[in-house]
Amino acid sequence: MRVGKRLLWWTALLSWAATVTAAQIAVVATTSIVGDVVRHVGGGRIVVVVLFPLGTDPHTFEPTPRDVVALVHADVVFINGADLEETLAPILESAELRPKVVNLSVGLALRKLDGEGDDPHVWFDPTYIIAWTHRVQQALTSLDPAGASEYAARADAYAASLEDLDAWIEHQVEAIPPEQRVLVTDHWVLGYFAARYGFREAGAIVPGFSTLAEPSARDLAALEDQLRTLRVPAVFVSPGFNPALATRLAQDTGVRIVILFHGSLSAPNGPAPTYLELMRENVRRIVEALGG
Repeated sequence: MRVGKRLLWWTALLSWAATVTAAQIAVVATTSIVGDVVRHVGGGRIVVVVLFPLGTDPHTFEPTPRDVVALVHADVVFINGADLEETLAPILESAELRPKVVNLSVGLALRKLDGEGDDPHVWFDPTYIIAWTHRVQQALTSLDPAGASEYAARADAYAASLEDLDAWIEHQVEAIPPEQRVLVTDHWVLGYFAARYGFREAGAIVPGFSTLAEPSARDLAALEDQLRTLRVPAVFVSPGFNPALATRLAQDTGVRIVILFHGSLSAPNGPAPTYLELMRENVRRIVEALGG
């Protein structure tokens, strides 16, 4: 991570520690998406610090001693789970931290890929985030019973927004003929989205659930052949994906490279500052790329 980003994060952590009052719950959320959901439920009764800075690939995050400080001082730690925070596992599983870690993906019907374990990208299905919302409500209520009614009201309101989002996405993808609902991505990231809304995952540049995998020359050649055969018009990649690989694919096959927000929200003045806006922006880009 660049020094500037780390400095901004550390400044935010100090501010967080200084502003938590005795009546508030000190929360750490691993990703900005998790943090956004938690804030919707917790409101003013909590103070949240997000561990992974905006724009960070969750698969490549490496904790520092300062990250450990944040975790130790938190009252509760919300994680995506399904091995997304694999680099944090030794810390989160320590005797000191394990009792206050809430894994939001426990109990969800997780997808699997041979040799890859669980697919952690559950946030691409809003119905899974409804489950997250109520799990956050339960955890916060356990820590702060006096806020139970407020947490319940906020969770119910946010769940209703997620149900509206789900219905909106279903309506939007109707603009794409079923035979054109074919997704090719930088890695296997849209499986939950595809299963929910009737798409087919046809391929990935990096053949795995993590961006840490490396495609072989044979993998890339096979993917290019598949793109030509299927006449796929676009490949969807995250903002930080390897530009050399994306450029090569575009040059070799003529496909359009379309940016989607994957594991992180955008900055507050960007197009995806909240989970709801991230999903709406991604869907707009998918429909525009595949619906023509």
